[in-house]
Amino acid sequence: MLGLKRLDRYIMGKFIGTFFLALLLIIGIVIIFDISERIDDFVQKEAPLKEIVFDYYLNFIPYFMNMYSPLFVFLTVILFTSKMTADSEVIAILSCGVSYHRMVRPYIISAALIAALSLGLGLWVIPKANETRVEFQSKYFKRHGQKFGRDIHYKLEEGKFVYVESFSGWNNTAYNFTLESIQDDGMVSKLTAETAQWDSTGHCWKLRNWFIRDYNVGGLQDRITSGKQKDTTISLTIEDFYRNKYTVQSLNQQELNALIQTQKTRGDATVMYAEIEKHNRYSMPFSAFILTIIGVALSTKKRRGGIGWNIALGLALGFSYILFMKFSEMFVTTGALPTAIAIWLPNVIYTIIAAVLYRIAPK
Repeated sequence: MLGLKRLDRYIMGKFIGTFFLALLLIIGIVIIFDISERIDDFVQKEAPLKEIVFDYYLNFIPYFMNMYSPLFVFLTVILFTSKMTADSEVIAILSCGVSYHRMVRPYIISAALIAALSLGLGLWVIPKANETRVEFQSKYFKRHGQKFGRDIHYKLEEGKFVYVESFSGWNNTAYNFTLESIQDDGMVSKLTAETAQWDSTGHCWKLRNWFIRDYNVGGLQDRITSGKQKDTTISLTIEDFYRNKYTVQSLNQQELNALIQTQKTRGDATVMYAEIEKHNRYSMPFSAFILTIIGVALSTKKRRGGIGWNIALGLALGFSYILFMKFSEMFVTTGALPTAIAIWLPNVIYTIIAAVLYRIAPK
């Protein structure tokens, strides 16, 4: 089997088998709790059973698996390696002339397989699954208020700027809408309207009580035109007002990169949600290697407290890692750190911890 020895197959079998068994058990428990929490929404909105099962829960499983895979990897390594240590299997392996570094090899191979699975889910499977899941949630779950925004500024393209004083999700209407055209550091024209309502049929904005001021027409004087209603098409859609950390999860990598580029051009502050999602898709799989090494280093030494001590220590470190990942996102939203640094910071710190623990483990 690709040059794997019996020791490799033995450890990999325990690792991957325990990982997926724990995953299935936890997913079952989470689904039961989620059903008990969502049952009122399902009944009140009369959600069909087929949509509940296939549109929501079937797409919820890969999302949950990937989100908590670092914790599952860590607990898996702690559980079965502590059992091997308690049964003196680790001592027997090392006594046969197998070095500590050689014993760790099947752990790294298993972590690589899980990391590849996590990366594949994050890049290709989960975005498509989230699209269906988020659509189901918006259709059947209770909404805690509509989307409102204030003082929204966008750079649509070179020389085109839009400003909205407020936006209401109740009727998809922007109030005190302004569109400015600038050329050679001077304003060419300015379009203002009391309201701009999104027309989902014509995919345009319907302006009411509008007027356009063209500056210095023909080098003579300004020209003003006005009207009661006007349809206008610009590179701004209703979706731009609803972008958040949940909607970006439904975009594939190409769409995510395009959105980031567009939002950076516009100076859109919500670009942080797309950047967080992009870096999380790569940093999450990498954590499988870090937590595997930490788990092995902690579990291959017999302790007076036995397996219980290893499990307690493993849970503490595992949850601290998950908590640190969530705090790192807060660093982005508050502007304390750039996105790339904040999202990868937990991996950097825990890599150092893993290196220290792995160095002292053979001793």
